[in-house]
Amino acid sequence: MQRRTLIHTAIAATAAGLGAMPAFAQGAWPSGKAITYVVPFPPGGNTDTLARLISQPLSAALGTPIVIENKGGAGGSVGSAIASRAPADGYTILGGTISSHSINGSLYTTPIGYDMVKSFSPVAMLGVGALILTVPANSPLRTLDDVLKASRAKNGGLSSGSPGIGTSPHMALELLADQSGVKFTHAPYKGSGPAVQDLIGGQLDMMFDTSLIVGPHIQSGKLRPIAVTGSQRLSGFPNVPTIAESGQKGFDMVSWQAMFVPANTPQPVIDRLHAEVMKIIASPDVQARLKGFGMEPSTMTPAQLAAYQKVEVEKWAKVIKAANIKAE
Repeated sequence: MQRRTLIHTAIAATAAGLGAMPAFAQGAWPSGKAITYVVPFPPGGNTDTLARLISQPLSAALGTPIVIENKGGAGGSVGSAIASRAPADGYTILGGTISSHSINGSLYTTPIGYDMVKSFSPVAMLGVGALILTVPANSPLRTLDDVLKASRAKNGGLSSGSPGIGTSPHMALELLADQSGVKFTHAPYKGSGPAVQDLIGGQLDMMFDTSLIVGPHIQSGKLRPIAVTGSQRLSGFPNVPTIAESGQKGFDMVSWQAMFVPANTPQPVIDRLHAEVMKIIASPDVQARLKGFGMEPSTMTPAQLAAYQKVEVEKWAKVIKAANIKAE
């Protein structure tokens, strides 16, 4: 009797488990239910623009609606925390960035509400973009060596603007300081716009930012490019050397945009999303749009993105600790 009871209990438990299996496990994902695409930044930025660029063709490919929800705050932490708590059922995706998924966990003095690695499963790298170090057009500085020498000679170092503490332009500055041993004065602003205007006006000595932000001012002659932060020169500025080429060997920093889902989302869902996103990114129109705001498309697999992210987390943790950077 006891053995019979155990067998019946096991069968009942198995049946209950099968009944509770989500739709995708039965081959019906997506079932027509809307997918929520969380953008952890306000409308109008790169992450939001990318989400809207990708969501329309992705919705068509999956045959289900995709609704974008902007949940900005704390450098992407607020929206990322919300997405991390969503069911791992394939109906929540997140636009993650270098800030939200490799910097914030080391930057903020209070818990950010999620683990940058453990709370999510990577789906696809959407694009990467090097930054450009620029100076005012009338600056005497023309090379990276000029910049480093001038900063060593100036009390407190050269001033460098950024759109805020922990942003990729700020991290590029701190990485340069860490690798070169040269001090700079960081001047955080509320966005790139006012910082660039002060740079053009001569209130700042230098600034890192994307080609989308500083490119038009370089082309108009208001700013002079010194070097780019990636391992390769930018296609739009082929005559501007990399920082590594300019003497800081091994320097490599890019801002990046990626797609994540809550941890434990089934692998078939991740694989399908990755495959569809790669098709979208491969289209000439999307590639042109990506390059238009300073990003290069990526073909990283989910496993490659996971490995890359872990390296990024370790890299920025070291830089943040060395510079003693804190954000509330």
